[in-house]
Amino acid sequence: MSTITAEDVRERVDDIYRSDSRRVFATLVRLLRDFDLAEEAMHDAFAAALEQWPREGIPPHPRGWLLSMGRFKGLAAVRRRARLDASLKDVARRLEEEVGANAVGDDQDIEDDRLRLIFTCCHPALPQTTQVALTLREVCGLRTEDIARALLTTPSTVAQRIVRGKAKIRDAGIPYDVPPATDLAERLASVLQVTYLVFNEGYAASSGASLTRHDLSDEAIRLGRLIVELLSDAEAIGLLVFMLLQESRRLACTSSMGDIILLEDQDCSLWNQAQIREGKSLLERALASASIGPYAIQAAIAAVHVDAANAAATDWRQIVELYDALLEIEPSPIVALNQAVAVAMRDGPEVGLGLIDDILANGDLADYHLAHAARADLCRRLGRTVDAREAYERALVLAKQEPERRFLHKRLQELEKSQPGG
Repeated sequence: MSTITAEDVRERVDDIYRSDSRRVFATLVRLLRDFDLAEEAMHDAFAAALEQWPREGIPPHPRGWLLSMGRFKGLAAVRRRARLDASLKDVARRLEEEVGANAVGDDQDIEDDRLRLIFTCCHPALPQTTQVALTLREVCGLRTEDIARALLTTPSTVAQRIVRGKAKIRDAGIPYDVPPATDLAERLASVLQVTYLVFNEGYAASSGASLTRHDLSDEAIRLGRLIVELLSDAEAIGLLVFMLLQESRRLACTSSMGDIILLEDQDCSLWNQAQIREGKSLLERALASASIGPYAIQAAIAAVHVDAANAAATDWRQIVELYDALLEIEPSPIVALNQAVAVAMRDGPEVGLGLIDDILANGDLADYHLAHAARADLCRRLGRTVDAREAYERALVLAKQEPERRFLHKRLQELEKSQPGG
């Protein structure tokens, strides 16, 4: 008879936590109707697994075990609080009745819980900035610091939004459910923005040791598919296409050592052709809409990239035109930066550099490392070594992701070697 060690259990629990903790949390929110209580119950359930599984063995269905344990722990916590605060007795009694009436459910119910949770976090009673921050934290489990970087704001601002959002959901009795069809349109924009930000964090992580976090990009694509199934909206389809086409190139973006590989050096044979075929097929549906939105345009830009046999064959003229259209409907400094890079590829580095200098002069992207990295690259191509070094050093100060930092260090070293006597 095989034995299982505490270390085996810890490794298994860690794996389940990474893959399923947000699923467990979402279902516990449905059952317990309280974010903080559900979070506490989830962690108590995982702690119980570490204690009991070495003695009892890992159950055949670990996620179901964790959900049942989490439900039990949550109710126990409410009962303890009710003994200390008489005003909570009615709450405890009502919660016991509701939890007893709502079973954990099968796998499909558990999957649907995450969709219910994202629509709850994106309720119109909440400010949109709060919707985005709350969903990134509660649905996807991003750290406050990572959310702040994704939103170009401060961790303290994000933390305040999350606290206020949870309080509003609790105090206003916001329902934990997918809204009816009549209310879907007004809720969809925030849901798509959240999904987009989650994907971007997964495709190009804002910090840490890895360039990408495929768990997040996979999660965003899964959410995108669910939204498209629920509401066949052109922008929802456009976002799904964008994610599929971007994700199709993920393996070509990094080396076996985790270092950045630039577009012109990528091995196109590594691109996921199944995702490209699916994305391009869906793109026809998105572009057939009478009203083309920003996600559909970004999907079209991604399609131009995957249509090119190599970087040199990229139709930069078409990409610039698409960015022109995107700026018309969604003006932002980051879109303008991307457009400037595309213009540099079409018209030359000097033209693109002028555009980037104008963007930086406005101050919107003064602390955005990619703006300084783009400026550095154009200065390098123009032979302006001193300016390039200064911009690379500024980008290095701001960069939080280790592969990007290694890349910037490498560029600086190359500049030094290119100097006479270097």
